[in-house]
Amino acid sequence: MSLLKSIYIVGLFVSIALNTTQPVKGQEQSNSNSSSVDVVNESGEILQRNIPSARIYKIWDDRPAPNRGADFNIKKARGYPYDEDWELHSYPIGNGFMGANIFGRTNMERIQLTEKTLANEGLYGIGGLTSFAEINLEFNHENPSKYSRSVNINEAIAYVHYTHDGVAYKREHFISYPDNILVIRLSASKKGKISFTLKPEIPYLRDSTQKNSRTGQMDVNNNLITLSGFIDHFSENYEGQIKVINQGGTLTASQNGDKSEISVSKANSVVLLVAAATNYELSETLFLEDVHHKKLNPENLPHNKVSKRIKFAAEKGFEQLKATHLKDYKSLFSRVQLSFYTETPKVTTRKLLQNYQSGTNHPYLEELMFHYGRYLLISTSRKGALPCGLQGVWSQYEVTPFTGGFWHNINVQMNYWGAFNTNLAETFTPYVEFFEAYLPKAKSLATEYLRKNNPQALITDSLDNGWTIGTGTTPHKIVGPGGHSGPGTGALTTKMFWDYYEFTMDTAFLLKTAYPAIKGMSRFLSKTLIPYGDSLLLVYPSASPEQKQEGNNYITAGTTFDQALVWENHNDLLKVAEILNIEDEFTDLVQDQITKLDPIIIGQSGQIKEFREEQYYGEIGQKQHRHISHLCALYPGTLINSSTKEWMDASILTLDLRGNNTTGWAMAHRMNARARTGHGEKAHEVYSKFIKERTLPNLWTTHPPFQIDGNFGCMAGVAEMLLQSQEGYIEPLAALPKAWSSGEYRGLVARGNFETSVIWKDGKATSIEVFSKSGGICRLKYKGIADAALKSILGKAVKFQSSAADSLSFLSEKGKTYVLTFGGK
Repeated sequence: MSLLKSIYIVGLFVSIALNTTQPVKGQEQSNSNSSSVDVVNESGEILQRNIPSARIYKIWDDRPAPNRGADFNIKKARGYPYDEDWELHSYPIGNGFMGANIFGRTNMERIQLTEKTLANEGLYGIGGLTSFAEINLEFNHENPSKYSRSVNINEAIAYVHYTHDGVAYKREHFISYPDNILVIRLSASKKGKISFTLKPEIPYLRDSTQKNSRTGQMDVNNNLITLSGFIDHFSENYEGQIKVINQGGTLTASQNGDKSEISVSKANSVVLLVAAATNYELSETLFLEDVHHKKLNPENLPHNKVSKRIKFAAEKGFEQLKATHLKDYKSLFSRVQLSFYTETPKVTTRKLLQNYQSGTNHPYLEELMFHYGRYLLISTSRKGALPCGLQGVWSQYEVTPFTGGFWHNINVQMNYWGAFNTNLAETFTPYVEFFEAYLPKAKSLATEYLRKNNPQALITDSLDNGWTIGTGTTPHKIVGPGGHSGPGTGALTTKMFWDYYEFTMDTAFLLKTAYPAIKGMSRFLSKTLIPYGDSLLLVYPSASPEQKQEGNNYITAGTTFDQALVWENHNDLLKVAEILNIEDEFTDLVQDQITKLDPIIIGQSGQIKEFREEQYYGEIGQKQHRHISHLCALYPGTLINSSTKEWMDASILTLDLRGNNTTGWAMAHRMNARARTGHGEKAHEVYSKFIKERTLPNLWTTHPPFQIDGNFGCMAGVAEMLLQSQEGYIEPLAALPKAWSSGEYRGLVARGNFETSVIWKDGKATSIEVFSKSGGICRLKYKGIADAALKSILGKAVKFQSSAADSLSFLSEKGKTYVLTFGGK
């Protein structure tokens, strides 16, 4: 059979079996020409994965972000200043290195720029993200008509459209990851109608005599404005360049200190290119150096790298820059499709949210929030950049709330919970790079911790004491555990490394990164355990994150948080040892210790105890505390599962007792935990509450103030409701709520590196497709699955084994796709 003929047959089969080529009623189709049919050879091996056309997702409004002035916007949220116009109404774009917030104004446009490595003294003196610059564009277009602003999530491009004096104006904004450049194009329906003045600002300048000193200056050279300066806390140099490229018209520049500007008059179109950088370098030395002003080299200037980026981008031109950006971004975003078969609402995103908050729960918004989360993750976490912090890659503040850093008692982990199952594993790479840089310091912190808390277990050579990490972490400093969070924080971190392996089956990563990280953490945790009674080992000192008693951190022995996470890390190490065929004395020690942890205890209220000495629920700590740290063994851990029914029932009760009246990210954790219990209605209930109470008009989520972990946590929760794989088998629609009675998804990933696609109707799957990216045994669990027909993508029957009506398994081949259809063989 010819290749073309086989492709035709495959396409016919896929369109019949999966119906993915037919547009869903009410969906707005993209202008993509890609087919939903994969290109395969005669044996069914995938030669090219083609992505089906998808509806266009966007956040949009019919009016600019408000401009109510500094007096209105200087408010406080949990003690931190926040700008309501920026936080609630601006639209974010980013590429991991830089972020920009677009306000869409027509009189004086504001584009606020963040560069992730720019930091000042910040909170507690440990450093914190700070705003880089303000890019103001003065158009003086009063009272426009036909106004709209949006971010096309399928493209990662922000648009502003309006008509003024009979001319239709258009602005496009994107930040390219490959070129690391912010690109803005201004165009009009008539020639010679683009006139504006560029008026940039360097915010928060303070001379060297003031706290949080920051100096800066602006220089104009023809069509280029350079913003540069110095922040003394970390000896950090920074520079940004804005290049104005006009087609037609005239350009004039004015050098006048902080009032420097460039004016364009009567141009046909204009492109602005913006690059920014600092002298920050991620390195082991950075974390090992304890004196803050010695962490960076003040002799290093970012001028040359910024200039090269601007020069290259200018030579490349707008169309090529845009094409490069789209190819890169879509290669990630387009991997996953999800639709609940809803009409695309005609109202603005702001109004859609208002309606939802008033009781009109539209599943489209729940669907949109999922896609928006993936957009934000791609925009904030890319290889070579710093990981995603509390505010992603966006901050307009001098002192960003909670530093904007990487808080390790749940927040940074939550940022990456959905990276793996939503097919964005590459976005975890920045954390791996960050880990490799801070690891030597983390090893010394382990030695310091043990010297203070368990000196008898200390080995003089710090390399033999493992490594550890505590909660408050920034791009410049890490700390050890203590205070309000116990040593289990480190194991909550290594869980991400094990998950990365399980979802990608990347053995090179397992050998180089995951195994050393997990083993080093087990080595440290093994030394935090103190003999208790005749047979137990308990972590001491131990704390359940941020729980207090009578106003003080509650320090005890063997909290569920610490015991369960020691079990999780030890168990993951034993799994790695089995995969790699490792037998040594330390593995034997771990095998012995894991049997003595007694990690989960049920109390007199039927609850999972948070503390060993607790009898009835809530007698220690806050009953409705935002953290559910004692349920980390349920999610993201796996110790509590369907085979431990008593523990699972106690977890369900504990979630009921804890309640959902909490902060943003904490609702997201509850949502994922509910999904793990299989209770789709309960998971959906907290998701709906999250949208109603903790989601802002621009769909950012709030702690308060704004924290992006809520966006990522609920994105992970949606995926967890639709696909689970933590118990050794793939379970589609594991926690499907009635609100999502019909729909389809494509491209979610299960452990074992199985890319999974499902169509369901009236709450029941009609077809399940599995693309085996690594080969191996594929185990599936779904009601009545043993009666489904299992075929290759070419329609050839595939043999499988089934021990029960709801399960089957088969040996998959790498690169091949398998389709199960229901309704008779």
